[in-house]
Amino acid sequence: MFHRNIKLILAGLLVVAGVWQFTENNIGNGIFLILLTAIPIFLYFKNEFILLAFLKLRKQDFEGAKKWLSYIKNPEAALVRKQQGYFNYLHGIMLSQTNINQAEKHFKKAIELGLSMDMDLAVAKLNLAGVAMSRRRKLEATNLLNEAKKLDKQGMLKEQISMMKDQMKKI
Repeated sequence: MFHRNIKLILAGLLVVAGVWQFTENNIGNGIFLILLTAIPIFLYFKNEFILLAFLKLRKQDFEGAKKWLSYIKNPEAALVRKQQGYFNYLHGIMLSQTNINQAEKHFKKAIELGLSMDMDLAVAKLNLAGVAMSRRRKLEATNLLNEAKKLDKQGMLKEQISMMKDQMKKI
């Protein structure tokens, strides 16, 4: 796992090497090296281990996702702010199956750090609403459900939100 600034240094070195190849009249090599700089820049903004963990979660392989996330030893140094949010979001999703207290901490931290997509933010708030409802904090759960409903523009969570609202009427 590389520090996030090492990826930028690597991209800079590739640009310098590409310019050097241009000066040596090796145009093809220079173009290739300039195009190759896209990889470390992409990996600066989209961490490779988080991407692999998302792929494992799509297949419902929680152990595989946990394995990929365990490669990130120091998230504050290795990840930019939004990636840290997704790091906590993924941990929250995995822990929501087993330990709801730890999941709540990770979801709150993910919301605090920020998530890029409204759908991910809606899922995090929906899970926090479920935690609040299980602890009989009806007002907090209602507020979180309303925020999740506003963020769910495609209507993918409509059924879960209505089911939680029906459960809250019983409390």
